[in-house]
Amino acid sequence: MTLSNKQKQFLKGLAHDLKPVVLLGANGLTEGVLAEIDSALDIHELVKVKVPSEDREMKKLVIEAIVRESKAVKIQTIGHIVVLFRQTPDKKIQLPR
Repeated sequence: MTLSNKQKQFLKGLAHDLKPVVLLGANGLTEGVLAEIDSALDIHELVKVKVPSEDREMKKLVIEAIVRESKAVKIQTIGHIVVLFRQTPDKKIQLPR
């Protein structure tokens, strides 16, 4: 799914007040964490995930893996927080054209 800049800006506005739903722990990116992200995307469509890592390259690789495995779209990354969007068949969030 590709989003226009207008749609990304709209989603950034919606995500502003959200709290991170999934926090990666000391074990990093596990199957359980991926399942939790998948479940959160099915329920909310737009979620924040906290990826605590001191190493920028490692954090970038983890975020890329999350996006790839969850089949979501990365809306933005701010510090340790990544905002993900994956539309469900219900289309709970109506995107602008």
